[in-house]
Amino acid sequence: MGFILVGLFILLMFIGVPIAFVIGIVALLGIMNIEYIPELTVPMKMLNGLNSFVLLAVPLFILVANLMNSGKISEKLIELALAMVGWIRGGLAHANILVSMMFAGVSGASQADTAGVGKILIPSMKKNGYDKETAVGITSASSTVGVVIPPSIPMIIFAGLTNASVGALFLVGIVPGVLVGLAMMIFVYIIAVKRNYRKQDRTELNKFLKLLGESIPALITPIIIIGGIITGFFTATESAAVATVYTLLISMFFYKTLKIRDLPKILFDTLALSSLSLFALAAASALGELMSFYQLGLRAQEFFVDYVDAKWLFIIIIILFFLFIGTFMDAIPAMILFVPVILPTALQFGIDPIHLGLIVVMTLAVGLITPPYGLCLLLAAKIGDMSIERSFKAVIPYMIIILVVLLFIAFFPDVAFYVPELLNPDLF
Repeated sequence: MGFILVGLFILLMFIGVPIAFVIGIVALLGIMNIEYIPELTVPMKMLNGLNSFVLLAVPLFILVANLMNSGKISEKLIELALAMVGWIRGGLAHANILVSMMFAGVSGASQADTAGVGKILIPSMKKNGYDKETAVGITSASSTVGVVIPPSIPMIIFAGLTNASVGALFLVGIVPGVLVGLAMMIFVYIIAVKRNYRKQDRTELNKFLKLLGESIPALITPIIIIGGIITGFFTATESAAVATVYTLLISMFFYKTLKIRDLPKILFDTLALSSLSLFALAAASALGELMSFYQLGLRAQEFFVDYVDAKWLFIIIIILFFLFIGTFMDAIPAMILFVPVILPTALQFGIDPIHLGLIVVMTLAVGLITPPYGLCLLLAAKIGDMSIERSFKAVIPYMIIILVVLLFIAFFPDVAFYVPELLNPDLF
């Protein structure tokens, strides 16, 4: 029966059924064919999968991203980024990466970053002499730091699965996210010099200070989120709620770019996007019950015990596995299905759950720019009016950069843990 279910899973995905429905259908049919498990288990497990205070942070952080885009706060961040790095050769490309890092500190949704930043910077880059490949490649690849630099929705899900500290996961994402951004900027500078891309005029000090002053309210958001969690003043979910209210207030009363009449559409978009992720999570919880019946976790442990005798080899296998899974599955259902399977073995190898979470999240972030699933790649390609094939070729150099940083962090975790342990050693 197990092989039939795996075949059905592959078939449904191949014919284009949304992954959340694929998971739900396989879970329902599988449990219906088990005599000792009632069908009522499926909806019960789906409800229990969503019955978590931590998961409230998911729609709230998506709402923060939508408020930023609708309130045109992302445009303020773009202007500030241009003022900071626009004078460097390939300034628009550098600004694209820098603003993604800023946006990542406010919202845990990479897709919102691609949409908000891409709509402005991809056309602008094309007008300023950048080829489509560079514009689309940089925009989609830099958006992946959105799930690495805190806050991060996948990290919240991982914490819920493993009982790891959300605050600790958030903190260890800072250094790797910054390393990815800086490495991309170095690569961009090399190709900008080679191709003689334009640089912007230096921004006058008075204008820069004005832009900085206008952007400070938006930049305070990550301070509220991370600072509140580090100090223990509020939880990740509470920080998401505070960030939502704060972003709404500054959009309506400081920037005055958001009107009450805009809220219904923003809320609808947030609910639509959140429901996709959360339904996939609920369905994956039901499928998890089926996987438990077939003792998939135990069999995985036996495999690793029999064939993998080194920690470094286990890490490589995990990275390759999630790279493959990320090409056709969203990070949330992928983690729900497979993190409980690999966690016991990771603990046996002495891998800290926080370190494992960082590796899994960074690996699945690559899936955002790999077809056929890659949502960030699909969005950037659509904005740039370019085929998926050309877009994927354009993003490959940046994908290699992410993988190099990932491997570095995987085998030298102290680099990621150094700053967090200085800020709050009690979390580790």
